[in-house]
Amino acid sequence: MAPDLRGAGLTAPGPGSGHALPFADPAADHAPIAAELEAAAARVIRSGRYILGPEVGAFEIELAAALGVGHAIGVSSGTDALIALLMAAGVGPGDEVVTSPFSFFATAAAIVRVGARPVFADVEPTTLNIDPAAAVAAIGPGTKAVLVVHLFGRAAETPAIAAACAARGIPLFEDAAQAIGATTPGGRRTGELGAAAALSFFPTKNLGAFGDGGAVLTGDAEIAARVRRLRVHGADRKNHHLEVGGNFRLDELQAALLRVKLAHLPRWTAARRTLAAAYRHGLRGVPLALPPEDQGCVWNQFVVRAAPSDRDELARHLGAHGIATEVYYPQALHRQPALAFLGHGRGDFPVAERAATEALALPLHPSLALGRIDDITACIVQFFEGRGRRG
Repeated sequence: MAPDLRGAGLTAPGPGSGHALPFADPAADHAPIAAELEAAAARVIRSGRYILGPEVGAFEIELAAALGVGHAIGVSSGTDALIALLMAAGVGPGDEVVTSPFSFFATAAAIVRVGARPVFADVEPTTLNIDPAAAVAAIGPGTKAVLVVHLFGRAAETPAIAAACAARGIPLFEDAAQAIGATTPGGRRTGELGAAAALSFFPTKNLGAFGDGGAVLTGDAEIAARVRRLRVHGADRKNHHLEVGGNFRLDELQAALLRVKLAHLPRWTAARRTLAAAYRHGLRGVPLALPPEDQGCVWNQFVVRAAPSDRDELARHLGAHGIATEVYYPQALHRQPALAFLGHGRGDFPVAERAATEALALPLHPSLALGRIDDITACIVQFFEGRGRRG
């Protein structure tokens, strides 16, 4: 019998979650463009080309143009995008990669899977992105790369880290899985802040596929060429393998569907920003820490911070009223059992550890009606008023 992964955070929440207000609702997001999606799928089915054909090629060109990067290489998942870019840079056994302890497990797992060692640097208490000073301090003699995470749709602060990497002659990489199209205060986009970036097209991402998918973004032609080779078992032509790569290919059907959705991404990003602003307005005076304002954030999640004594009770209160929530993330990476070999203990990265006890993500997706934010915020206000606490 296959394992039940529903409680492991490995399935995309949707209408089947049993909540009147699901955390994410890809089916509702897709409904207005269903005819376009069905036509794209039918085109691929009729073509007889299902792996690395014209749809993947066209999607890569369109994605690179939309994001202002030189190269976009479609791969099989966001995790494989991370692995491919690390492999392309020659990161391997004996190397160290500085990264965040507060992210999805794949960020650290990709480093381990290429034989390297994650070296964590704590996160900022407001944005929960990696603390630039801590990241620079963590760079040591064995550091082969730094991998920043643009968490929840917000671009991490990278200038000091980029300068330190340049001084050492090592690459800065971006885990932009949650932050497609996000910009810095200076107007630079994720994907152009380092040597290469990884995207995920998991169904609940801002640009989500109908299954798994990902991409590597880079302005470096050499990295792009090597990632293209690595995704087909290291082959530069059929049956001629220059190195051991992997099966990291994005399939034609996903590429065709993503091409349709890419055209709608600006509108969906605008909707996410409007919803985030409504949350900020409705939660004024509530004893929650709100994510900082950020015009460049693309809001893959809207994550509030509650006191540890309130967080789980608030989630249960919302659930009882039909409002789904998610915890991003219940455990900092250095506390994950699979990474116990790194030797970290409680208190090593206190900001990340505290965030794991406080963070709660509220529903946010393009098809969520603006008026429903009022329902959600009213329910949150009710919770705190019931506890005699209202700012």
